[in-house]
Amino acid sequence: MRAPDVLTANDRSGRYPPSWYAATVPLPEPLPQAQGAIRADICVIGGGYTGLSAALHLAERGYDVVLVEAHRAGWGASGRNGGQIAVGQRVDQETLEARLGREMAARLWDLGLASVDLVHSLCARHRIDCDYVPGLVDADHRARHVRHTHAYVEKLQRVYGYDRIAPLDRAGLRALVDAPGYFGGAVDSGSGHLHPLKLALGLARAAQSAGVRLFEGSRVTRLLPGDPVRIELDGATVTARFALLAANGYLGGLVPDVAARVMPINNFIVATEPLGKDRASALLPGNHAVGDSRFVINYFRRSPDHRLLFGGGESYGLRFPRDIAALVRRPMEQVFPQLRGVGIDFAWGGTLAITLPRLPHVARLSGNLMSAGGYSGHGVAMATFAGQVMADAIAGQAERFDLMAEVPIPAFPGGAALRGPLLTLGMIWYALRDRL
Repeated sequence: MRAPDVLTANDRSGRYPPSWYAATVPLPEPLPQAQGAIRADICVIGGGYTGLSAALHLAERGYDVVLVEAHRAGWGASGRNGGQIAVGQRVDQETLEARLGREMAARLWDLGLASVDLVHSLCARHRIDCDYVPGLVDADHRARHVRHTHAYVEKLQRVYGYDRIAPLDRAGLRALVDAPGYFGGAVDSGSGHLHPLKLALGLARAAQSAGVRLFEGSRVTRLLPGDPVRIELDGATVTARFALLAANGYLGGLVPDVAARVMPINNFIVATEPLGKDRASALLPGNHAVGDSRFVINYFRRSPDHRLLFGGGESYGLRFPRDIAALVRRPMEQVFPQLRGVGIDFAWGGTLAITLPRLPHVARLSGNLMSAGGYSGHGVAMATFAGQVMADAIAGQAERFDLMAEVPIPAFPGGAALRGPLLTLGMIWYALRDRL
């Protein structure tokens, strides 16, 4: 038996986690495991947004595609996340301009817009109903942040021509979020929120309909680069002209060069008991999703059945905390003191992946081996987009892939052994700064 690792430490093999998402969608029957010797044009490793999007777009171009997933399609962060879909990159444009220059920042902004458009077009084309609701609020938890937020809104409008965002003063923020601890912010109607597992399962159905051979319960044990690439699994071997790594925070040590730059971290969400329509609507009258300005952000939204879905807290070790509900309850009750003592029906964790600059790591590791991951909490649209970009690159249209691959993603200091403890120290400092 394997020792616990990122794929096995916190979840039952082959089962979706006990989240509100898994409880509110019909779950498909498990797909077969990969068996024996399999040949394909392309092998995609990972059944989240990146892998499903890549497989779908490749199959639609006529390639013979095999996708192998260690558990279930949409099992990882793609089926567990906060459900926020946002324009732009995880890093704001001012930071990108300072790091990469105005031209590169503008091109990355355009890719961020295209990523959201892609999700909408895929949902329309493949009839994926994932409960999309427009509107995302950035809420400032310090009064001194508001002036900068408003200046940034003005810059997006003036320099980037983005007219779907508006500033909020304290009264305007309070009209959208009934929480006393925020001082203003911004509201973006071009962003929004959705049911992430419904999106993942819809992409899986679309990929299968396009001809993708999707295998679940099929964990990769070794990757042998070459021409062709050889992918070894428990009980199977896939030989392919190309291989795409799309496992994000669950890649483990399969490819050390990627692992050095893409680090898994854990994040946690709760769903309250049903609050009733009036009480839930009073918390978030406009039904916007919200993310605040803390370094370890709180993010929350209403559900269609009138719960509050609230995410908060991170950890950097292998295992989730024993009492996720208690961990998340604390920031939830700080934001919404009127919910003190409310019942929590669901509490779950998931593993995403971050990079040092909080931008995706997209790389051609060799001529026929590509990787994308490290979306740093901004992955609903960007991961889906990265899958399409890798598919385009295989088909000979590599401009967007090359642009994303041009962004420098340094390795974490300390290597695999020390990066977690070093990051923990850094996060403790930022958490103290948030409180002080």
